[in-house]
Amino acid sequence: MIEVRNVWKEYGEQVVLERLDLKVEKGEFCSMVGASGCGKSTFLRLLPGQERVTRGEILLDGKALPGEPDADRGVVFQRYSVFDHLTVMRNVLLGLELPQARWTGRLFGERRRSAQDEAVAMLDKVGLGSSLDKYPHQLSGGMQQRLAIAQALIMKPRVLLLDEPFGALDPGIRKDMHELLLNLWRESGLTIFMVTHDLKEGFALGSRVDVTDEGTLNFVTHNSTADDYVELYAPMNTLVILTAIQHLLDPHPEYVPKPVKLTLSAADASVAELCRTSCDENVRGFINTERFFL
Repeated sequence: MIEVRNVWKEYGEQVVLERLDLKVEKGEFCSMVGASGCGKSTFLRLLPGQERVTRGEILLDGKALPGEPDADRGVVFQRYSVFDHLTVMRNVLLGLELPQARWTGRLFGERRRSAQDEAVAMLDKVGLGSSLDKYPHQLSGGMQQRLAIAQALIMKPRVLLLDEPFGALDPGIRKDMHELLLNLWRESGLTIFMVTHDLKEGFALGSRVDVTDEGTLNFVTHNSTADDYVELYAPMNTLVILTAIQHLLDPHPEYVPKPVKLTLSAADASVAELCRTSCDENVRGFINTERFFL
């Protein structure tokens, strides 16, 4: 489990993150969405140790998160972070060779054959099994991002961090990448944090969606496939609530619509009424003192 306790991040007098509290259980897929400049990428950089918190703490299974990047935390960036001078095979194989052969950077004999078999199996999973000898410049953008994901997963991380990994891809390729990522997540049971500015993408992929605004957490959404409905926990931020419901009513192709249960931070009939009137006339809803259902 990852636990974030009262985390602040400041650069001089500029406060980027404040009073951030969060608990993410093992195996959750956490999408973090929000406008540019709201602090979501800064938060993601705290998790692998690229940045350090100003105040507060981040725990992994009850222990302080190491201050330096390690194999437990894999990262995939929007810009394809692959080695241009290495083949697809060598890009992935390197992750297995360097930890075991720090001085030579290469394995030999049976150890090398075993590592090659593992690398090939991973590349088959991400759909690059027929491109082992190609170089990154010979691959499409989607294929390069598949390679970056294979690089991260070959290290067997406990947490996978994705910083807008599909932002540079065309819509059709993004859909394929969504399907790939969901399949890999279900197979591996990884805990995943993904930053995206696309609310539809957040709902399509995440088992939960955390929305940030000016450095604070606005609401947490649970979108578990095991649930009968999607549950939104929200403070008094009408715009965020309406935006979420709008996207739920006009869902991403990968997202299967479910009824929505909106739990307000306090009984507020005016917010609930705005939600109700903003919805399509064909969507039924009712309001009680605590919850609003679609």
